[in-house]
Amino acid sequence: MEIYLDANATTPVLPQARSAALAVMSETFGNPSSIHGSGLRARALLDQVRAAARRVLGAPSGQLMFTSGATEGIQTAVLSALHALRQRRVSGESIPGQLLYGATEHKAVPEALRHWNALLGLNLEIRAIPVGIDGRHDRGWLRAHAGDAGLVCTMAANNETGVISDLDGIADALAQSPALWLVDGVQALGKLPLRLAERRIDYAPFSGHKLYAPKGIGLLYVREGAPVTPLLTGGGQEGASRAGTENMAGIAALGAVLAALEAGDVFASGDVLRAQRERLADALGEAFPGVVFNAPFDCSLPTTLNFSVPGLSARLLLDLFDAAGLRVSGGSACSAAKAQPSYVLQAMGLPAWQTASAVRLSFGAADTPALIDEACARLRDCGEMLRATCQGAEASGAAGPLDPLTRFVVDGACCYVVADAQSRRCVVIDPLPELTERLAQWISCRQGVLAAVLDTHSHGDHVSSAQSLIDALAPAQVDLFPVRDGLGWPAEAAIVALGAHRLTRLHIPGHTQDSTAYLLHDAQGLRLAFVGDMVMPGALGRSDFEQSAPHSFAASLKTLEAAVGPHTLLLPAHDYDNFFATTLSVECAAHPLLAGALTGVVDAQAFAMEKAALERNLAPTEYQTLACGARTACALAMENVELPAEQVREQLRTGQALQLIDVREAFEARMGTAGSLDAEPVPLSTLVGALPRWGALAADVPLVFVCRSGNRSAQAARALRRLGHAQAWSLAGGLALWPVDAQAVPGGEALAI
Repeated sequence: MEIYLDANATTPVLPQARSAALAVMSETFGNPSSIHGSGLRARALLDQVRAAARRVLGAPSGQLMFTSGATEGIQTAVLSALHALRQRRVSGESIPGQLLYGATEHKAVPEALRHWNALLGLNLEIRAIPVGIDGRHDRGWLRAHAGDAGLVCTMAANNETGVISDLDGIADALAQSPALWLVDGVQALGKLPLRLAERRIDYAPFSGHKLYAPKGIGLLYVREGAPVTPLLTGGGQEGASRAGTENMAGIAALGAVLAALEAGDVFASGDVLRAQRERLADALGEAFPGVVFNAPFDCSLPTTLNFSVPGLSARLLLDLFDAAGLRVSGGSACSAAKAQPSYVLQAMGLPAWQTASAVRLSFGAADTPALIDEACARLRDCGEMLRATCQGAEASGAAGPLDPLTRFVVDGACCYVVADAQSRRCVVIDPLPELTERLAQWISCRQGVLAAVLDTHSHGDHVSSAQSLIDALAPAQVDLFPVRDGLGWPAEAAIVALGAHRLTRLHIPGHTQDSTAYLLHDAQGLRLAFVGDMVMPGALGRSDFEQSAPHSFAASLKTLEAAVGPHTLLLPAHDYDNFFATTLSVECAAHPLLAGALTGVVDAQAFAMEKAALERNLAPTEYQTLACGARTACALAMENVELPAEQVREQLRTGQALQLIDVREAFEARMGTAGSLDAEPVPLSTLVGALPRWGALAADVPLVFVCRSGNRSAQAARALRRLGHAQAWSLAGGLALWPVDAQAVPGGEALAI
């Protein structure tokens, strides 16, 4: 059952709106520009909806044009304002030098400003209006800069946090300003009394799909006397301000929504919505003790909750909620594919952990009490599931599972935990400061005992967090050798034993003087090696740091090859492309300089010189962190690994050899369902431990990875492909598109997931 709590991204279409759209398509289908009966009926409907919009928006005067949505409205408004400024400059008039926009605006606004400012050749200064910790605009700053502003862009309510702007306060700050004023009204439609005619707002765009109308229909209000430059010209529709035959089905649907707003019998009142928000907030507090709400309730939309949970990433929470059938988001839907901290919360000055782990829950004004009841119950279930699987702040029940090898990743940097399930002893390799609390909780919940904390080298971008991790654990959970070297290795010890596994070390100076590899052995021999930043998937670790040993690098690579051979898996300290592991054989094929060093074609001095050239002026990573190696291009990164669901079902039906692997984390798999798929559970965090086993399989045995959306399973498939398994695949669309029976949604209609 799906509980949709992402209404700020879009909403379902109101039944009345669907009926109105269908009626237009089947009955009132005339072109409103035609002068015969069919066209006149369409024109009458168009005028009727426009009149309703004027009443709802409090805009009896001014222009109100139908658009395809808010983005078109924003583009039209910005073009209109900037073209008017350009005309004034061309005529010899002095114009203001700045364009101002709220620092928390939807990206459509600053992008439109930059685009038209450059295209029209204005080259005005574009500046962000600061906001306070409450997300509201700094009116003092705005007042100080408004005199030199040609256009000011603010929003009525923020899409990520729900923070309501003080429009009257902004109007007061602009009282003596010559600027035109654009107010993004998208999230305010139907939720706030905008009273457009009573305010000096020049432009206000709206989007129907944020309030139960279909996608592809919107409105743009233009105050009487404000300049208008058409974005689209042609047939003269919308008073020659927006050419193109009107979207009558969308307009009719929007009209039905506006009628429902005016009638007051479909959407809940503000008091009811605030009570529903309070219930959801209470459920979140019970599920996740310590939850922090990122915007004050007293100046936010009652339908929006933006929150962060200490120690839990947004990605983890989103996966958990989605497995529970709760559809929420990490912020703006337009930025969902970019795994970056929220710029909205950053602008508010919130701590980095909050901006990076924020989740947005937004419900609709037409959602039923039954849906809110079910949402609260599932939120509580999510908290219980995290605790039961050792993910929450407090463990419940017996000691959690202790996998032999687990990987943690922060902005491309990797940390590993090697563990023995029987003795509960653990070794942490390359701990990261950002993970101290999480690692301590992970070990505590599993009743683990810390046997060693090892670094593969002295890090250039942070001080080792080994001692912080030791201090974060209870004394009973720490059993370290009393004397250890600078990287944490027990003094004068040849091995670190962990049940059936043992670690040995290998000195390989290059990336740093103290670079060390840790080799993991079991009863069958060498299993894999942790090599730090000496060798990474698609890169060699850089050696231009003060503590590097560039002239030792080539010899160390030969030392590593002699110890591990060409095909042993190497686990890096950085993995920017989610390849998980590599081998010297794979890297030689991708990196000619490495191949030259291992074959002796390139001597140590030439190697150091060529490597220095590669590392000159290395740009930061996509996470804006220090790049630890010069990466080489790898075509496999873009290789199509998707296997359509129909093909998977057919192979399963006919009994063809097929190994299914579910890479969802344990809390997701237990909370959700894999439908009719019988897949081996190998969470992505423990994938590196299973790679040697899969590498031994015949290359023609298909491995099909599955996850919720197909993203993580595609990572796993590409990693296997890069390591030589040509039949590694990802279930296209993930379990989200795997067919199951239709189920009923409380307060909604039956829908197939």
